[in-house]
Amino acid sequence: MITLIIKRLAAAVVIIVFLTAVMFTLQKVSPVDPVHAMLGAQASGQEILAERRRLGLDRPVVEQYFSYLAGLPRGNLGMSYRTRRPVSTDLASFVPATAELSTYALLFALILAALLAIGSTLRWPGAGLLRVGLIAGASVPAFLLAIAGILIFYQRLGWLPATGRTSYADAPTGPTGFLTIDGLIAGRPVVTLDALRHLLMPALAVAAVPAVSIGRVLRSSLISGMRSDYVRTARAKGLSERHIVVGHVLRNCLGAALSMTGLQVGLMFSGVLVVEQVFAWPGIGQYMAQSIPAGDFPAIAGVTLLLGVVYVAVNAIVDILQAVADPRIDA
Repeated sequence: MITLIIKRLAAAVVIIVFLTAVMFTLQKVSPVDPVHAMLGAQASGQEILAERRRLGLDRPVVEQYFSYLAGLPRGNLGMSYRTRRPVSTDLASFVPATAELSTYALLFALILAALLAIGSTLRWPGAGLLRVGLIAGASVPAFLLAIAGILIFYQRLGWLPATGRTSYADAPTGPTGFLTIDGLIAGRPVVTLDALRHLLMPALAVAAVPAVSIGRVLRSSLISGMRSDYVRTARAKGLSERHIVVGHVLRNCLGAALSMTGLQVGLMFSGVLVVEQVFAWPGIGQYMAQSIPAGDFPAIAGVTLLLGVVYVAVNAIVDILQAVADPRIDA
């Protein structure tokens, strides 16, 4: 297990360093001059030279890259051209909203996938309807599913809010950054309930595709596992189908589902960035959408690096969890 963890961490570091090299190269070939973008078109030649020297842009490219790489562990992602603030400061204000939405979307996806897979395997009443509904939802782009949810559950039924993260102007902002948790910590459960109502539609819109993909893989593994010899032995002992699936088959079938979960995290991030625009969610999706038209490359690179690091970390954790679920995996 220790060998596996070391290998996965080493691979993660290599991938992240390669990603930083790609982002640095793209920034260098970008037609946007960072000095002109920060100082404006009216800056004098002397001001431009002074700023270029201050930013270290007069040094060799290789030296610039290693300086950029050395600053990343300290959170130095550069200065945003648009906001004139450090990118890390901007991300600190936008990331909690996206992190909360992504966490609940993944949680909903895993719950729906488990219901789809186990319900279909055990032939629960209503499992077929759930399967049809999830597949139909996953066949629609996330932004269309989000718009349909707004039209139905906000405009027609009035059950759920359509935009924003909360209805409370004085909602707590800490310590976790998750309104659903901070509301409870602050002794204001109404804020938590309101945050959950705002989360429900966007999280389900993001969760639909991963739920079906993970559920299908888990269902196939469960059906294959139910044909195993140890399952026939368990049935001969008089164990119920539910006990066999949950107590014996499920753990042996988690490996493929965990792999699919790791793959779906990356796709889920793209869905989150789009869905945030539909629901006016104050996360990094909005930050990215505002930065792209302005050619704010440090902000774009900062978001890309952050998502890349999270994706690599999640997949490293998934690999380790696979080894925990199935010790036969070669470390």
